[in-house]
Amino acid sequence: MRDFLEKMMLIDRRWIYLAIGLAVIIPAIKSFHVPVAVSPEVRKVYEFVDDAKPGEYIFLCFDYNPSTMAEMNPMAYAILNQAFNKDLKVILVTLDQFGAGMVEEIATRVAANHKKVLGEDYCFLGYRPYPAIVILAMGIDFRVPFPADYYGTPLDSMSVMQGIKNFYDVKGVIEITGGSTADFWIIYGNGRYDFPLALGLTGVMSADYYQYLQSGQIFGIIPGVKGAAEYETLVGFPGEGMAQMPYQVIAHIVILLFIIISNVAYFASRKKKGKLGGGV
Repeated sequence: MRDFLEKMMLIDRRWIYLAIGLAVIIPAIKSFHVPVAVSPEVRKVYEFVDDAKPGEYIFLCFDYNPSTMAEMNPMAYAILNQAFNKDLKVILVTLDQFGAGMVEEIATRVAANHKKVLGEDYCFLGYRPYPAIVILAMGIDFRVPFPADYYGTPLDSMSVMQGIKNFYDVKGVIEITGGSTADFWIIYGNGRYDFPLALGLTGVMSADYYQYLQSGQIFGIIPGVKGAAEYETLVGFPGEGMAQMPYQVIAHIVILLFIIISNVAYFASRKKKGKLGGGV
């Protein structure tokens, strides 16, 4: 047994990658349901949208690109479905140069499912570079950086934008991002204009932003795939977030097993060396 543990200490990491790769095939062959406990920070985002009255406005910013869409898309779909199901008016924007096409696809698909009309029920402002400048300008008037929407339609000609000038005319902002634009929204958005702000983040980013949750600068966080699955559970709209949970569970179990084996092997080898040292 000890020889086996010592060999595990020297195992080529490529075998570990292969083991994880084979393990995550299991849910593809035989999927299973993973119960999801909803965390308070995700529930706060859900309740914020759920408490809005029909006709109220929320501002959604989808600042991510194809490299993080596996984590971000489930959040975007769940929130937009909830908003349209509540008959809320939605203003969409992206500050990622590769995000416009994805936002358009998501908005078009969800709007069609809920029979919502572009220009009447929602507006997609599009993309502009330099996030800090765009956020500060939108705080003055959405029309400063976006005189027309993504399709070239002037905002003043759209019924959904009538009487809507800036962040003070929306219930709050939900930022979904896989990058540093979260910092811009905290500093130049919430910090300057003091509007309610929540963040949807990748799993590896989330831990860095709980300090802003504790300070009250943001009111909620949706962390990674698990956060998306929690949100889908609350909305009653199981999607890609829930579908990815079995893969995540299996992968984490395999990783934990390797960690346990390596630690047992390490201490066993230390004990053996200690005995050898004591006999000299």
